[in-house]
Amino acid sequence: MSDSAGCSAIDHYVTLGRSGRRVSPVCLGAMTFGLEWGSGADVETSNAILSRYLERGGNFIDSANMYTKGHSEAILGDYFATGPGRGKRDRVVIATKFGGNMWQGDPNGGGSSRKSMFSEVEHSLRRMKTDYIDLLWCHFHDVHTPIDETMQSLDMLVKQGKVRYTGFSDHPAWICVQAMYEAVFRGWTQPIAIQIEYSLLQRTVEHDLMPMARKCGFGVTPWSPLRGGVLSGKFTRANRPKDDGSTRVRSDSKYLTEQTYVLIDALGEIAAAHRATTAQVALRWVMDRAGVTSTIIGARTMAQLDDNLAACALRLPAEDAARLDALTTPSPVFPHDFLSTFIPSVIQNGTRVNGHETAAWPAAPQSDAERW
Repeated sequence: MSDSAGCSAIDHYVTLGRSGRRVSPVCLGAMTFGLEWGSGADVETSNAILSRYLERGGNFIDSANMYTKGHSEAILGDYFATGPGRGKRDRVVIATKFGGNMWQGDPNGGGSSRKSMFSEVEHSLRRMKTDYIDLLWCHFHDVHTPIDETMQSLDMLVKQGKVRYTGFSDHPAWICVQAMYEAVFRGWTQPIAIQIEYSLLQRTVEHDLMPMARKCGFGVTPWSPLRGGVLSGKFTRANRPKDDGSTRVRSDSKYLTEQTYVLIDALGEIAAAHRATTAQVALRWVMDRAGVTSTIIGARTMAQLDDNLAACALRLPAEDAARLDALTTPSPVFPHDFLSTFIPSVIQNGTRVNGHETAAWPAAPQSDAERW
């Protein structure tokens, strides 16, 4: 059961991780705002999508400094500063990311160092015409920057009032845990959430990232729940994508395999039984995963937005979810496959043990002795 499971409307808000921040169970992704990447929505359509999402009760918007070369953030800034959303800035939760390098030839233009982070945040604040960011994501794992530098820098931004909450996007599980403990031990601001790719076609996050998030109390905001449109319902064996710019899915996509078409067939059958669409069923499956808080959707048209938002009202029976699980279960990896065999035989030695998994949050130590 997910944090959002049971939500029948977009305004059935949930708290994000171990925080008091209330967000909608569906987050509006703004990566499609702007045409600079060759596809997406123009300013007028982006504004209309924003208005419809807010009218329905949505309050969580996700962008990044590099989305459509900065235009995504600028569209949000204009919308809430002088456009249709004027006066509503404080009623929404705006998340954005730093890390993407927008300055060709500048080695300090991106990444997670203090210099690049502070510079990128200042640019984001100017583009979005706001004096604070509700949730700042560290976009990518920067192997060249020590995690303590990143965490102290994030803490400084929070204490300066420029950022309210922090989180990690597209990072290994062990880095997220290391970051959390750096913050706990040093008294810095603790991250509250992770953003990861998660869909019926990307379930490898179930090996480590999802269990880690549940144990550490991180909220989870999956991106690409429809695998970039592959699971939207538009594509079948008889209707494969055309490379004409109408979709981001290409005819040679590695995801359009026979196994995927079997999954799409199953999604279509389940959708028909519930008077829903293929996309809604695929979205609801993600929303119902244990640990998921707010699922990120991306829409280029109003029709796509309305279809995706309707997933909030869909109820996916356990037998349907189990059918989809069976079609997409990821292959086990070490050490999980090894342990699943040896725990019953070696640790339990023929006995039956019924226990529960804890989700304890580490308390900050009071002294050096308590740390070790």
